[in-house]
This record gives sequence, structure tokens and C-alpha cells, in this order.
Amino acid sequence: MSLNLDTAQSIIAEALATGQQHGFKPLTVVVLDPGGHVIAAARQDGASNNRFEIAHGKAYGALALGMGSRALMERAEQQAYFIAAAAAAIGGRLIPVPGGVLVRGSDGEIHGAVGISGDSSDNDETAASKAIQAVGLTAQVS
Repeated sequence: MSLNLDTAQSIIAEALATGQQHGFKPLTVVVLDPGGHVIAAARQDGASNNRFEIAHGKAYGALALGMGSRALMERAEQQAYFIAAAAAAIGGRLIPVPGGVLVRGSDGEIHGAVGISGDSSDNDETAASKAIQAVGLTAQVS
């Protein structure tokens, strides 16, 4: 299964449903293709401002460095200068906290990334991972 518009919209619907089921705060979800281009995005009513930019930065940073944003957070804790330099190199579009999840297909290739912001970073990551898995793709958080 490829990450096309229909799949991206399904991921968004699943992520928002997961958030509602778990009582998460209003979420913003961004789905990117492997090149970092937005396929689809949605913001729930009541989501605070700039959540799109944060969700996008989580997903974009994951793609740029080839690891989920949880792994980026761990790397930032160990190599703060590297993460700062990487963020500068990609125009600041890197948010190194959980919630940016790589999307892999059955072929193991990266098909894109999902970024979510609105609740705690761990809850954002949970919503992204469950949504990716619900559409039959593999979520990579690390």
C-alpha cells in the first residue's frame, strides 16, 4: 500500500478517532510524503495555534534524519549540538520530541511520515502509531 491522498486521509481519521477514544486534547495531524511534501493535514476544533507547524516539524525532522522524533529526542539529549546544527541545516523544521513517526511499507521502504501535536508528546506519538498501523502500514518511532 502506498501513501497516497486516500491513505493519508484515512491515517488522519484514525489518529483523530484514537485521540477522541483516549480523551486526548484536540490534535493537529500532518501526513508527509517521502520528500517532505504535505499530502494531507487536519486540525481538530479547539486545537491551539501553531500546532500545524509543530506537527509538521516532528514529521519533517523524522524524514530528514531517517528516524522517528522519539529517537531525535534521545539523540538531542546525547548530542545537543548535532540536533541544533541539523535543525539549522533544514531551516528549523525539526521538533525533536515524540509525535513524528516514519511510515514504512511492507517493502521496508519509507513511504512518508506522520506528525501530530496537541496533547502530550507521548500521546501524540500513540495516535500517530495506531493510525499508521490501522491502515496496514508500519510505524517507526525510533
